[in-house]
Amino acid sequence: MGGNGRPFQYLIAFWVLFLSFKGWGRVGEAKVVCKEREREALLQFKGGVVDDFGMLSSWGNREDKRDCCINWRGVKCDNHTGHVISLDLHGQPYDVQFLGGKIGTSLAELQHLMHLNLSRNQFEGIVPNQLGNLSNLQSLDLGYNSGLMTRDNLDWLSSLPLLRQLDLSLVNLSKAIHWPQTIDKMPSLTELHLSNTQLPPIIPTVSISHINSSTASLAVLDLSSNDLTSSIYLWLFNFSTTCSLAHLDLSWNQLLGSMPDAFRTMTSLAYLDLSYNNLNGSIPDAFGNMTTITYLDLSWNQLLDSMSDAFRTMTSLAYLDLSYNNLNGSIPDAFGNMTTLAYLDLSWNQLLGSMPDAFGNMTTLASLYLSFNQLEGEIPKSLRGLCNLRKFSLSYNNLTGPLEKDFLACSNNTLEFLDLSHNRLRGTSFPHLSGFSRLIELDLGFNRLNGTLPESIGQLTQLEMLDIPSNSLQGMVSANQLFGLSKLWYLDLSFNSLTFNISLDQVPLFHARRIKLASCKLGPRFPHWLHTQKGLMELDIPASGISDVIPNWLWNSIKYWGWLNVSNNHISGTLPDLTSYPHSLAMDMSSNCLEGSIPQSILENAIWLDLSKNTFSGSVSLSCKITKSG
Repeated sequence: MGGNGRPFQYLIAFWVLFLSFKGWGRVGEAKVVCKEREREALLQFKGGVVDDFGMLSSWGNREDKRDCCINWRGVKCDNHTGHVISLDLHGQPYDVQFLGGKIGTSLAELQHLMHLNLSRNQFEGIVPNQLGNLSNLQSLDLGYNSGLMTRDNLDWLSSLPLLRQLDLSLVNLSKAIHWPQTIDKMPSLTELHLSNTQLPPIIPTVSISHINSSTASLAVLDLSSNDLTSSIYLWLFNFSTTCSLAHLDLSWNQLLGSMPDAFRTMTSLAYLDLSYNNLNGSIPDAFGNMTTITYLDLSWNQLLDSMSDAFRTMTSLAYLDLSYNNLNGSIPDAFGNMTTLAYLDLSWNQLLGSMPDAFGNMTTLASLYLSFNQLEGEIPKSLRGLCNLRKFSLSYNNLTGPLEKDFLACSNNTLEFLDLSHNRLRGTSFPHLSGFSRLIELDLGFNRLNGTLPESIGQLTQLEMLDIPSNSLQGMVSANQLFGLSKLWYLDLSFNSLTFNISLDQVPLFHARRIKLASCKLGPRFPHWLHTQKGLMELDIPASGISDVIPNWLWNSIKYWGWLNVSNNHISGTLPDLTSYPHSLAMDMSSNCLEGSIPQSILENAIWLDLSKNTFSGSVSLSCKITKSG
């Protein structure tokens, strides 16, 4: 009997074990709720917040809202302990919803908090000292609050030994004179953003004494928009972090003189922005040692001399901006070595010579700006190979030669912006544009192009700006070429020999803001298709062969501070009474056949007026209204 009972005993033992494990499983799966003390701290914080948009409506005392670890916006808890470990209430750029008020001291009760992000809101007042008690904090972001936050010192940060990321951008730190010493004492810091914080200038004697900095791991440093002087170099180049620094932004400061060779010690640097300073002299050859750099912006300085040989070895560059300087000489062929370059801006310098054929090697190039220089010669045929080009500007140079029909053939599926204006380019036929389906802006004005406006213009369905004034174009312009461009808001074909052949029933799909067709033949009737343009800010159609009266609907089309120029036509009739017209106008109606009296409302509404060389009669009353200020 004992042998037969053994299986039953095994079954009972297994069942007991199963129930035990099931019980243990229930214990492990017990619901974790937030700590009452931390919940109260969060509610106390909410009480000091201005929340006009109900962004914290999920926080509350109701039974369905009591657990701060469940559905409380921005709150994250540890799954095992229930402690709050993250509070993220950051806003979005240009968002209309935001939080305001003061940052309460109750947040210091969140002793297990690792991440705090209150950025891009409208918090104001003094950043509380008590944040320094959050010893587990790893990231703190209070940046870009528009409510004028301040802090007299940064000493409280030294109590945050685990802090890796810190952003206090836009916090007023103008009295934090010992900020470098505090930063030096933060051993875990890898990312520091103090943009636009009104940092006081570096005190040289203090900076030099902190050569043995503990911030050896700092990888990202943003001190932009602080009016810092060149004394910042003494601190920057004298601590060990220069070896690990990958991102450095010193833009919009007051750096003077030449760029120091010491940048060569930053061998890990990938991003360097020194734009909007007062740097002068040449670009140091030592920059060539920074072979890991991918982003370099030296724009809006006073850099001189020819382009540096340093660029021969900077073959990892993806972004290079040297615009708005005084660089001269020719563009080195070495630029062709930058086969990873996607953005190149050399505009607003004094560069000479021709465009190098080597540009054709930069097949990853998406944006190329060379405008406002003194470049000459022809556009290299090698540019046909730039298949990723999106934005291309060569305006205001001395380029000559023919503009080939297929000079940018490979970029027809990518090009969005093309500006070749203010050169001396010529061509017996207009460039072939039928495949440029993404083109948004086309500016070929002030060249020597002739031929006719091609039908392919009508295929540029994304076109918003068409700007081809002061060329030698001729022939007919039909509705098929322009009226299907539904996104067009700027049209300038002035000073060409073009004749518009538009019937009364043809209506454009676009609603333009500016239309400039001076010296084009639009008449003899006043262009009826203009009556659909209800938001015009500028209508410039002088010398356009119009022999008609001004239709009444025109005054409802010119909006805001409008410019109306219908001079040098044969427009007849009288001027209307604009007493109820809500906007001011600048008008040139000279050299026409207008007659009758000049309404007083015209004189009162006009901010600029030319009615000369007409046949008006009667008297004119001019008066000035003087407003006295208290």
